[in-house]
Amino acid sequence: MVLVSAAREYVNRMLQDISGMKVLILDSQTVSIVSVVYSQSELLQKEVFLVELVDSISKSKESMSHLKAVYFLRPTLENIQHLRRQLANPRFGESHLFFSNMLKDTQIHILADSDEQEVVQQVQEYYADFVAIDPYHFTLNIPSNHMYMLPAVVDPPGLQQLCDRIVDGISAVFLALKRRPVIRYQRTSDIAKRIAQETSKLMYQQESGLFDFRRTEISPLLLIVDRRDDPVTPLLNQWTYQAMVHELVGIHDNKVDLSSTGKLPKDQQEVVLSSEQDAFFKANMYENFGDIGMSIKRMVDDFQQVAKSNQNIQTIEDMAKFVDSYPEYRKMHGNVSKHVTLVTEMSKIVEERKLMLVSEREQDLACNGGQVAAFEAVTNLLSNESVSDIDRLRLVMLYALRYEKESPVQLMQLFNKLASRSPKYKTGLVQFLLKQAGVDKRTGDLYGNRDLLNIARNMARGLKGVENVYTQHQPLLFQTMESIIKGRLRDVDYPFVGNHFQQGRPQDVVIFVVGGTTYEESRSVALQNAINSGIRFILGGSVVLNSKRFLKDLEEAQRIAKSSTNVV
Repeated sequence: MVLVSAAREYVNRMLQDISGMKVLILDSQTVSIVSVVYSQSELLQKEVFLVELVDSISKSKESMSHLKAVYFLRPTLENIQHLRRQLANPRFGESHLFFSNMLKDTQIHILADSDEQEVVQQVQEYYADFVAIDPYHFTLNIPSNHMYMLPAVVDPPGLQQLCDRIVDGISAVFLALKRRPVIRYQRTSDIAKRIAQETSKLMYQQESGLFDFRRTEISPLLLIVDRRDDPVTPLLNQWTYQAMVHELVGIHDNKVDLSSTGKLPKDQQEVVLSSEQDAFFKANMYENFGDIGMSIKRMVDDFQQVAKSNQNIQTIEDMAKFVDSYPEYRKMHGNVSKHVTLVTEMSKIVEERKLMLVSEREQDLACNGGQVAAFEAVTNLLSNESVSDIDRLRLVMLYALRYEKESPVQLMQLFNKLASRSPKYKTGLVQFLLKQAGVDKRTGDLYGNRDLLNIARNMARGLKGVENVYTQHQPLLFQTMESIIKGRLRDVDYPFVGNHFQQGRPQDVVIFVVGGTTYEESRSVALQNAINSGIRFILGGSVVLNSKRFLKDLEEAQRIAKSSTNVV
């Protein structure tokens, strides 16, 4: 809805006013931005007959003067160079240039100087510099995401690029929403502070005119937090549909690659999982795994009824009716087989890796106290032959995050056991995680045992019992949203930038997680928005994490920190 509509509107405006046959030219990032909000069939309806990447267009010399080129690019140095070369030797009859963010004056001069043959019809800034994967969830797909974890003494050049990309993405979201926010950040995070200050400088000083929308209502809130404040959520197995698909198979730009799962027909090796394009997925994306099985059974039954009625073709009228309904029938068939394939594949992984057993322990470590029982349970699972290496590592990490201060001796025993059972994991990775995201580094009350209110809430929850042992965990983000709704987000923990303070309760809140979001968190946001508390939350992050990506970033950061200094 909100973000998806904004991005779609930009793409619509680019394509609808340019008549005739078009080629859409994108870069490696805008291809993601467009693909999550616009399907290929919709592009065809707008007379886009070719979609190309800007770097591959540079390599080709073939003239296509009958086509109009619509460029949609990020305003990077590299893209400006590509355009410069392409405008010097134009292959298309017309060129329409759209940029996903603010152009510098120097870049406009370069483009003007290159356009000697005057093929450029227009140059526009359309602020869709974010990947709107769900109505209230966006990502920036930053490849060098691990940079945010590097200790302050290691300040590689890549860190500034990471900050710049995040500032660009956040500013584009607010330009698309036509609002200028009040900015707060997590006090314990250097990188959150740096990004908050750079964003504020851009919005209130460098480009203050662009962000001055003359709105009278209360300013929205932008809250910038650090992934390391809640390292538990990305380490957990997931049991709701969208989050589980990402954890076990992987989702990238709302697409799932199933090519490695065995003998699937070519058209099913990559499937789209989008709440905008798939009604079944929209209705079930936040449901738990047990209920999904029942929903898919109902969908299969409905499909069989339709298939049965289609087999009963006896007259010319029946045949005509079938031909009319065939595209719908075909679409239904594709949808049924897609969801059946996904659930079958996930069931297989759950069984192979004994995830029911592992996940029950994980949830215990995340939600319930009891160090002695936890140590025994984790020790037993480390000895279990059926438990995979990555699951052993995650269990030890979850135990370490919870009990780092309480049982250092037993923690060392688990480190040693992990090293002997799963030697592929470098020793020191769990210690690096504790250095990065241990109790001394965190702001929030991750386990609900610091704050009296949280202790009381946890006791009440314990008395009530939990509906489902596998989904009892709630991300720290849930508490943060509750604090914002009740006006209890402490200034000392989440200071304001500059002298812009919140006057009253904001109606819109964008929470940006440096280091990446999870689908469990985006589910929390969607469910919170459905309650209609008077505040609309939007979640954004540098990437969308599953445990594999979180651990990969951790390993990469540890490697760089080790080679740069002797910090670790």
